[in-house]
Amino acid sequence: MSNERYEINHSSHIRKLALNLLYVTKSKYEPDWHSTVHTHDFTEMFYVLKGKGNFIARNQRFPVKENDLVIVNPHIEHTEESVESSPMEYIVLGVEGLAFNLPQDQTDVEKDFTFFNYSDEKKEVLFYLNDLLEEIQTKRQDYEVVCQNLIENLVIRMLRYSQFELEEVSNQKLNKDIAFVKHYIDTHYQHELTLESLAEIAHINKFYLVHLFKDYMNATPIAYLVQKRIKESQTLLASTNYTISQISSIVGFSSQSHFSYTFKKINNLTPKEYREIKNKEKS
Repeated sequence: MSNERYEINHSSHIRKLALNLLYVTKSKYEPDWHSTVHTHDFTEMFYVLKGKGNFIARNQRFPVKENDLVIVNPHIEHTEESVESSPMEYIVLGVEGLAFNLPQDQTDVEKDFTFFNYSDEKKEVLFYLNDLLEEIQTKRQDYEVVCQNLIENLVIRMLRYSQFELEEVSNQKLNKDIAFVKHYIDTHYQHELTLESLAEIAHINKFYLVHLFKDYMNATPIAYLVQKRIKESQTLLASTNYTISQISSIVGFSSQSHFSYTFKKINNLTPKEYREIKNKEKS
């Protein structure tokens, strides 16, 4: 009988990772996708499965392609856009508790968000990402534990292949359900969303969702949704030539009259008046 024994010497400099997986989402570019700048109180890991596009941060565009990974540290304004001829498909992981930094000799910009390409290691990386998706979609017994182990393993594997450092961050802990719902609103605000649909997606009672969301965000889910839509409409009014009717539809309002009423209620200005002021500021 042959027998092989391998000892583990526990010499790794990495101890228990202080990260907490908040959510996993998979997205694909479609014609109604409208890219908007947003921030998070936690780190996002953005992995391109297919296609090409641009990652936008600090008013700069950075091209991204298949097997690129973008890591965005907390509180960094960013968004992404797809190349229409090569629709982008990607997975996003929301991770709390850690920031990812390049070595000190890198530029300040790159310390806020970092880029890596895992074409050579894609089989291994995709194994963990696909397993994470399957676990969080099927929600089998103790899936949370499995997902937490998978994200920790993925980060450690990434450390093997890429030169970056981990830094613990002491952000206020964001409830997983609230982080997921906030992220869902941030990326789907242009669609029809209701309290019932958000509660169903998050698999929690709608009354509990309102209570919890208000505790963390100082607004109900629907109030936050309206704020998000109005904020995005302000950007479009100031930076595009879309008609007010088009903007109303783009940001998810059911009618232009409802949009105009809500906009004036929040800003004490009509959309037309807001656009005129912004145009004067430019001239």
